[in-house]
Amino acid sequence: MGFGDLKSASGLKVLNGFLSDRSYIEGYVPSQADVAVFEAISAQPSADLCHALRWYNHIRSYQSEKSSLPGVKKPLGQYGPAGVADSTSGSAPAATKEEDDDIDLFGSDDEEDTEAARLKEERLAEYAAKKSKKPTLIAKSSILLDVKPWDDETDMSKLEECVRSVQMDGLVWGQSKLVPVGYGIKKLQISCVVEDDKVGTEILEEQITAFEDFVQSMDVAAFNKI
Repeated sequence: MGFGDLKSASGLKVLNGFLSDRSYIEGYVPSQADVAVFEAISAQPSADLCHALRWYNHIRSYQSEKSSLPGVKKPLGQYGPAGVADSTSGSAPAATKEEDDDIDLFGSDDEEDTEAARLKEERLAEYAAKKSKKPTLIAKSSILLDVKPWDDETDMSKLEECVRSVQMDGLVWGQSKLVPVGYGIKKLQISCVVEDDKVGTEILEEQITAFEDFVQSMDVAAFNKI
């Protein structure tokens, strides 16, 4: 497993493909897996790598709290698609037995066992709580977004591709169309259905406007409860 060399264009291309159908490196929330990969990248992905750029900007917003994100940071070779080896310069190789005697890179076994036990207890408690509850209706909303480009030379097909690359649990993209706004400029009008407890307009605006090479602004044109 791995992404190749994350400091090179080829490695970032592998990362972009890996993130084309997922929001995070592992699971459904930011974790130490995202921190490990983020710190291995030497520069922001280019605009044409829209999936990697969307993820990069999102994880960058957690920099002040990255140490508190869940999980245990692992070597880069334990993340990414199968069949691709990690070759990022500067990534730490696996420690030998002799090195383990002198240097503790990832914390003691006791600390890891305690953390694993705590996480297991939390997950069991969450599962029990969910199981004890009666099925409830999931609150959903239908949202119509207006996404405006910078000018009439903006590639609107690429802009829509970037918008649809925003993926998260509880978000489903719908139909879209281009609407003239004047002076030859058209805006993208796109609909989506969201689960209210999981997705809000603020996180949508944050991730969509992160594609600053294409997007000037995003507005909510219509918001209806389903």
